[in-house]
Amino acid sequence: MTEPVNLNRFRKNKARAAKAARALENTVTFGRTKAQKEVENASELKAKREWSGKKRET
Repeated sequence: MTEPVNLNRFRKNKARAAKAARALENTVTFGRTKAQKEVENASELKAKREWSGKKRET
């Protein structure tokens, strides 16, 4: 005879696998590396500095 299967464990393992697959898809879709985030933040700060220097005082 085969060993009995714990259905709760099977269900939870299936849910974990689905969650991990979805997380991987989201990482590919929305994920950015740390270097990419730093470059974006640096360019944003540079643009703000440039615009603030060009503001007219009234």
